[in-house]
Amino acid sequence: MNIEKRLYEEAKNLIIKRYPKGWGGAAAMYSKNNKIYTSVAPEIINASTALCIETGAILEAHKYEDVITHSICLVRDDENSEFKVLTPCGVCQERLIYWGNQIKVGVTNKDDNIKYVTLKDLQPFHWSNAYDDIEFKKD
Repeated sequence: MNIEKRLYEEAKNLIIKRYPKGWGGAAAMYSKNNKIYTSVAPEIINASTALCIETGAILEAHKYEDVITHSICLVRDDENSEFKVLTPCGVCQERLIYWGNQIKVGVTNKDDNIKYVTLKDLQPFHWSNAYDDIEFKKD
């Protein structure tokens, strides 16, 4: 099984385990050190304090000084619904680009295929293009 499919399955299995009924969402990320980090969004009372589903996995990678190479965010509306890939929001794109614009991210796709694109392809006009001296963390 390739890494893209493996990440999809990791996120899907976490949703099934963590959210047996109702809505569910999870992220899975692969790293340069061959680790998979997963996370869910914290349940909160005040919506203004919400965090993206991917945040926990991003923080784990930072904690272990690892480099993310692939990321996917998956949700379902309820236990009877199909799983959907969510393209990373702008905030998560900024969080992920710390490791460079070649990270592959799962993107929303109407086909049944899981599709990944690089951050560079997802956001070709990113503000970092204005600078020649930006060094992304790669190791």
